[in-house]
Amino acid sequence: MSWPFKPLNELCLLAVDCVNKTAPVVDYDTGYRMIRTTNIKGGFIDLDNVRYVTEEVFEKWTRRSRPQYGDVILTREAPVGEVGRFTEDVNNVFLGQRLFHYRPDPELLDWNYLAYALQSRQVQGRLKGMGFGATVDHIRVGDAETLAIPCPTLPVQHSIGGILASYDDLIENNQRRIQLLEESARLLYKEWFAHLRFPGHEHVKVTHGVPEGWEPLPLGDLITLQRGFDLPVSKRVEGEVPIYASTGITGYHAEEKVSGPGVVTGRSGSLGQVMYVNSDYWPLNTTLWVKEFKKIRPHFARHLLAGLHLEQYNGGAAVPTLNRNDVHRIQVLLPPPTLLSLFEEQATDFYQQVDVLTKTNERLAKARDLLLPKLMSGELAA
Repeated sequence: MSWPFKPLNELCLLAVDCVNKTAPVVDYDTGYRMIRTTNIKGGFIDLDNVRYVTEEVFEKWTRRSRPQYGDVILTREAPVGEVGRFTEDVNNVFLGQRLFHYRPDPELLDWNYLAYALQSRQVQGRLKGMGFGATVDHIRVGDAETLAIPCPTLPVQHSIGGILASYDDLIENNQRRIQLLEESARLLYKEWFAHLRFPGHEHVKVTHGVPEGWEPLPLGDLITLQRGFDLPVSKRVEGEVPIYASTGITGYHAEEKVSGPGVVTGRSGSLGQVMYVNSDYWPLNTTLWVKEFKKIRPHFARHLLAGLHLEQYNGGAAVPTLNRNDVHRIQVLLPPPTLLSLFEEQATDFYQQVDVLTKTNERLAKARDLLLPKLMSGELAA
């Protein structure tokens, strides 16, 4: 089935570029959030990991437009072609550089359909063809305004958009549940091991900040960190083993290098993020991974490392770099084994639920990705 292609500036009430100037940010929560290209991925918009600005800056940077429920965002650069849907009412968010803002005319274009049309093979191919630049591909503002998409009748748009959005809405709901579970584990760790309000704390004597029965030790006595392993892209074989870089999963391979569960953090390039891995994996050479859990288990190790804010131990000049020997020398407190076991048990319950929801989301995403090209081509009737 072939549908006519129509330019988006004829189908939208709003098709505007962001302010192409870096907004001055502040290092505290003002309530006014800036999203960047890194917040837009796979049809979703991350409204949690944002930058903040003052009210004055917010008013100035939203003079062209303010995002609202039902709007669709496209990245014009770094990378080209990522798409996100605004699925909640917001009045305190604005767009950073290299983002293009669409507000469909509801009488001509279904907003969910627009998001999936932009992610379709046909339109992604057009976007990649428009990209130009000496070092980084980007799309001209004019090309984003007049970008043409396949345009079936409005009832067909509603049907296609509704089917695909039902998958993403479930994924988004599960992601919120995952965030709540992870936050519960973080708060439990903080309550017991930072604020020292652990079970039975009322009956434990604390001397100079050290509870009786707890032991000050260098981190290297608790765990051993090891540099990750090289794995050039040319040597990777598609599989199900996650490949971890300093910021998270960067691909999949057919062979594992380390048996899970494990804990990984950034060694080079990006520092401070700590990741728990519940399966076998391959840590790249930009990471440090826990080779040996000597006195603590993975969940406690994950939260302990996260609480150390390892980015402050950067030893690189041009590229942020973490030396594992420096990390091994950091002084920490080792709680008694019974308390460690109790925390590991409760944290495991949280993270088992996270694992179930994560796998559910993976299945939902695969089903959506199989449906998308079939619905957009008309091979499967909506």
